[in-house]
Amino acid sequence: MRLNELTITEASDRLKNRDLSSVELTTACLDEIKKTDDKIKSFITVTENYALLQAEKADRKIKSGDEKDNLLLGIPCSIKDIILTKNVLTTAASNILKNYIPPYDATLISKLKNRGMVMLGKVNCDAFAHGSSTENSDFFTTHNPWDLERVPGGSSGGSASSVASDQCFYSIGTDTGGSIRQPAAFCGVVGLKPTYGRISRYGLISMTSSTDCPGIMAKNVSDAALLLKELAGKDKMDATSSDRKVDDYFEFIKNENIEGLKIGVPKEYFIEELDSKIKNAVQNAIEKLEKLGAEIVEISLPHTKYAVPTYYIIMPSEVSSNLARFDGIKYGYSEVKSQNSKVKSLEDVYLKSRANGFGSEAKRRIILGTYALSSGYYDAYYLQAQKARALIKKDFDNAFEKVDVIIIPTSPNVAFKIGEHSDNPLELYMEDIFLSAASLAGVPAISIPCGFAKPKNGNVEMPVGMQIIGKHFDEKTILKTANVYEKSGD
Repeated sequence: MRLNELTITEASDRLKNRDLSSVELTTACLDEIKKTDDKIKSFITVTENYALLQAEKADRKIKSGDEKDNLLLGIPCSIKDIILTKNVLTTAASNILKNYIPPYDATLISKLKNRGMVMLGKVNCDAFAHGSSTENSDFFTTHNPWDLERVPGGSSGGSASSVASDQCFYSIGTDTGGSIRQPAAFCGVVGLKPTYGRISRYGLISMTSSTDCPGIMAKNVSDAALLLKELAGKDKMDATSSDRKVDDYFEFIKNENIEGLKIGVPKEYFIEELDSKIKNAVQNAIEKLEKLGAEIVEISLPHTKYAVPTYYIIMPSEVSSNLARFDGIKYGYSEVKSQNSKVKSLEDVYLKSRANGFGSEAKRRIILGTYALSSGYYDAYYLQAQKARALIKKDFDNAFEKVDVIIIPTSPNVAFKIGEHSDNPLELYMEDIFLSAASLAGVPAISIPCGFAKPKNGNVEMPVGMQIIGKHFDEKTILKTANVYEKSGD
């Protein structure tokens, strides 16, 4: 096994035993990036010198023996380019921010730095996280490592592809309506969206503030549990972060007994449109958990059909507000002025920067959101959507009175070909059909690999993801369930 193919815990053990150094781990990852990223295109920015300096610092700490229990010390990672990193280019994969260098770190970056993070660079995403394929990046499209003709999913496509191709050991992304879970499924890695408020949002470039969740891409469930333990907790800089007790997820999942665990299987998610090969893979996984001691309970989430339309009213409404700050004056002024000698006023800059800085998807969502919030339409659209959201949340509340976790497919299909849905944004929006309800309800969910399926228009078998959804702030139970399945050997 090559060094960059190790998991976090495997690499950490070898670091502690002095079998290798963080510099060696980091070099192995950087070499893999140089070897493969011209085809995969995970990274917008590679911070090679910075990463090696961080690795050298980690090696000194390891040698001193001061942080023996720190499993993240010296482990290389990637960061989605929508998360602020002090003095490191942060673009949100958008032209309007292509030269932006933040003056401060996001809270989660500060936490990782305190634990000895080695940041290899910033990875690609749909611009401002608007998309399900990473084709909406203003810079380039990321490719799926399993089949370079296919998308890695989105919006955290660069995070998923960088982990799946062993360019890094883990990645931090964001999930607003499925942006960690869907690319995790498409790329065959573990993707965890925690409860809303479990990890601080401070330092994220906001998309939809009421559903934005920082989350984790990892090679296995144990690594995801370790990272959540380090990142979760109250943050005074984020009023929406929770002061609920942070569990020791990493230790909790070591108990693999799921005897009596009640798994809810909602009929609304096993629909005719679901690819039969995906349906079989998920049902086989559920049966495996049943054999290991779980109890299967058929449940109903009756308002599921309203999740996508509800999400696509609330989300663009909040997008239209959050993107208002990017007015072409705070960002982009010097560049537009230098490139256009005819610019005579800040008003000219505003018109040129905002029009050219936003891609077509960002403009589409701004227009939709502004319309939904406008006088005469607010009650008909936004207010009704919020009522539907309350019903969707109530469905989950009712279900969790009967079961401990809910299992559904992550996506109705495997990764599709690049360009396959480019001419039809509605088809891309429907990628969120199994994802948006959990986001609207704010509950935690994890996607784990559960097999492979050959797409109708291809010969390469692609990963299938299974989604495990839990009660608010009960990440430990979904992680434990996922870990038991993962350890079962399938």
